[in-house]
Amino acid sequence: MSDAIWSVLVDPNRRAMLALLRERPRTVGELVDELDLTQPATSKHLRVLRDSGFVRVLRDAQRRIYALDPAPLTELDAWLEPYRRLWNDRLDTLGHHLDTKEPT
Repeated sequence: MSDAIWSVLVDPNRRAMLALLRERPRTVGELVDELDLTQPATSKHLRVLRDSGFVRVLRDAQRRIYALDPAPLTELDAWLEPYRRLWNDRLDTLGHHLDTKEPT
């Protein structure tokens, strides 16, 4: 998995942008309003997200609309899968133990 994914996700502003873009595509102005960031700061974060493949730009006349691209998240999900299985197995074991335990 690419280190770029971690460098994107480590920043809380970029995570907040991804959460908003998960709901629907948005313009820079909408993101500025929602996140209470300056326009230059918002554009900087969007450039990082675009360069790392997390968002794509849709053009509508003069406007740029940013949309989530799930490909990097799919890569992250694949990396997390073995850990998810590990925890699921442990939680299943705990559940079985609690189900078979005599009440006190």
